[in-house]
Amino acid sequence: MAALSMTSSLAGARLTQSKRSVRASAPARTVVVASADRVSVGQKVAAGLAAVSLASALPAFADIGAALKLPPLDPDPNRCEKGFTGNTIGQSNGVSDKVLDMRFCVYDGKKLEGTTYGGSLMSDASYKGASFKESVFTKVYAGKSDFTDADLTNVVIDRSVFAGANFTNAKFINAVITGTDFTDAILTGADFEDSLVGSEDVKRLCANPTLVDDSRYQVGCRE
Repeated sequence: MAALSMTSSLAGARLTQSKRSVRASAPARTVVVASADRVSVGQKVAAGLAAVSLASALPAFADIGAALKLPPLDPDPNRCEKGFTGNTIGQSNGVSDKVLDMRFCVYDGKKLEGTTYGGSLMSDASYKGASFKESVFTKVYAGKSDFTDADLTNVVIDRSVFAGANFTNAKFINAVITGTDFTDAILTGADFEDSLVGSEDVKRLCANPTLVDDSRYQVGCRE
């Protein structure tokens, strides 16, 4: 009887192990959303996850343009218009249920004042002569955009990326700048008068060869 009991135990153990193997090798099941309401919710969740992924990736400054895999361009035909209202949902962490996509949009000479951009995609766009007075940029990705002559007076820029952007003659008067990447940005003639710049940001800005003359003094460069 003892031998029979041991045999039964061994058989049970093998069966349990076999089931675990089957479960491990079985393909993951795909959940198909059928109703229109559920599709809407599913899209919101996916967009939210994309925003979380983007926000968590932004502080890594080295080669961020190449390292960060951006989501596909938003197919919404009115996506550029949404740049005037901004993205205020979950703005403190740059997380939203919908990523604000302003890539390749043209806002030359437009007023975008007092607007909050949380976790927004603003790269490869044109903001020449645009006014962003009193606006907030939180975990924004705006690499290679053109901010020539843009007015960024009294703005708050936090943990954002402007790598390769053009800020020729842009105004950062009384701006607050922290944790932001200006790698390879063009800063010729940029005005940082009365701006408050984080100590690490000062080091990065002062290493930019296009930051010259009064701009270097305003940022706080020692040489």
